[in-house]
Amino acid sequence: QVELEESGGGSVQTGGSLRLSCAASGYTIRSKPMAWFRQAPGKEREGVALIYTVAGNRYYADSVKGRFTISQDNAKNTVYLQMNSLKPEDTAMYYCAAAKRSWVGLVPSFFDYWGQGTQVTVSS
Repeated sequence: QVELEESGGGSVQTGGSLRLSCAASGYTIRSKPMAWFRQAPGKEREGVALIYTVAGNRYYADSVKGRFTISQDNAKNTVYLQMNSLKPEDTAMYYCAAAKRSWVGLVPSFFDYWGQGTQVTVSS
């Protein structure tokens, strides 16, 4: 059984930083793509960052490029999202996701496993 557990969310002021963690069990992160998504109230879930954990290729939504970094620790079977220079518009529930297939797009329909989410709130 695959389980993804996010942690690290919280409340920060504009310009602050947070690091989210996604610990996987029943799934080896080094085998398939993993990603972070977010969903604000009343909005659709949107892709934030994607990592192809075998090759290390990374992709980001335009809105977070240069501010967010996705990374992996294979020994801990954990994926991270380092978020710097946070803005109020980054406020959302953040979800970790893992895919069964080898090639994906940064859209929810490509992903098969989801965590429960961790809340990020950025105040101005």
